[in-house]
Amino acid sequence: MTTAIIIIAVVAVAAIAAFFLLRGRIGGGRGLRSRFGPEYDRVVARHGGDTEAAERELADRVKRHGAIDERPLTEEARARYAARWAGAQELFVESPERSLAEADALLADLSRERGFPDGDDFEDRTDALSVHHAAHVDGYRRVHTARGGDADTEERRAALIEARKLFDALLGGGPSGREHGSRHLVKGRGTS
Repeated sequence: MTTAIIIIAVVAVAAIAAFFLLRGRIGGGRGLRSRFGPEYDRVVARHGGDTEAAERELADRVKRHGAIDERPLTEEARARYAARWAGAQELFVESPERSLAEADALLADLSRERGFPDGDDFEDRTDALSVHHAAHVDGYRRVHTARGGDADTEERRAALIEARKLFDALLGGGPSGREHGSRHLVKGRGTS
């Protein structure tokens, strides 16, 4: 009797495992597309439309960075980062290049303090951020690219506004004045 129960249990577990494996394989692309949103489309485009290659890359990101547990910030750290962001926005009027360089450095520091990869590897950091903040990581990429490139002032302003979304998400959300800060940049004053 005990042997029969064990055999039935093993068969049931195997059937359930097979079901989830097949379901995961069939729905993997939909799951990754849902999880990564616009990042999914960006990676597919970078792979020349090869969805299988893109999905392998995104699945690898999840495997490498999915277990990151974002460390909480103290209220003091929140205030310090908020002040730095306000300073970066204020600097935009005088020097958009320096403003974006500060925003880029600030996002690197903030993501590092929250537990994301440290070091100089921007791609590794943005890959990790994309696993947890896929909807907002593109703004960080845009700031990083526009800070020293051939971007015009409007492209830099748009990049800073988009990067603010990742900043707010990393800061912990809540009433951090995203609309307030972005509104001033739209008006061209650059202050928050």
